[in-house]
Amino acid sequence: MALLWQGLFAQSIGATLRAPHALVLGASVWLAYVADRWIEGWRLTQVCTERHFFYQRRRWPVAVVWLAVLISDVSVALGNLRAPELGAGLLLLAFVLLYLFSHQLIHRHHGWRAPKEICVAVLMGGGVALFPLLQSSVLRGPAIPPLVLFMLLCFVNCVLISAWECEVDERQGQTSIALQFRRGAAFSTVAPWALAGLATVVLAIDGHEPTRTAFACAIASSVLLGAIDVLEGHWGRRLARVLADVALMSPVAPLLWSWLR
Repeated sequence: MALLWQGLFAQSIGATLRAPHALVLGASVWLAYVADRWIEGWRLTQVCTERHFFYQRRRWPVAVVWLAVLISDVSVALGNLRAPELGAGLLLLAFVLLYLFSHQLIHRHHGWRAPKEICVAVLMGGGVALFPLLQSSVLRGPAIPPLVLFMLLCFVNCVLISAWECEVDERQGQTSIALQFRRGAAFSTVAPWALAGLATVVLAIDGHEPTRTAFACAIASSVLLGAIDVLEGHWGRRLARVLADVALMSPVAPLLWSWLR
């Protein structure tokens, strides 16, 4: 998903990316996700989901694979990225580490901490936009709306999942926006449709190529998220969670079409 939005974002601002940019982003997102799950599997005493069971029971094999991917990621970055890209990547890494230590270890029981859903959305947006912005010769205004819409999509995705897994998080002693703010469930129901409306308005106001494609993808993903939320009670949270991530893969169609032309 992150790679698809990276490609679409680069296309929308006229940036040219190389294979190492995609490899570094893909590996880095995987490393951050697995580290988050690994810490949870190590910390939790009561586990209620398959993914947490997996990382708890396969803790050390996962750690070995994680270390191998980390070494490969660093090797590709050092061998292929320019100094400004490495510097910006290290800065983003610092924020990722700050998030992990704060939300998983130091401040996990503090009610005043920033909701993890917001942190994840901002970090994902930073990862997707980092290389395209550095490759683009000019930091142009059209880069901002697609990036903001992507971060809002990530936020809505996380908010919906937090609402679906509210009881699970409570049993496992975890914190989510649905637990921090008791009206979060009601907000999650409205959020995808509100985002679809916002993206439609932005498309109508600033719908010129090439950013128009990014706006259309944001609308499609928002509508899909809203539909999945409606059907979650019928399908169950596990399938809904998977489909919520699939819903964010809407850029695959325009990117494939662009490649085939």
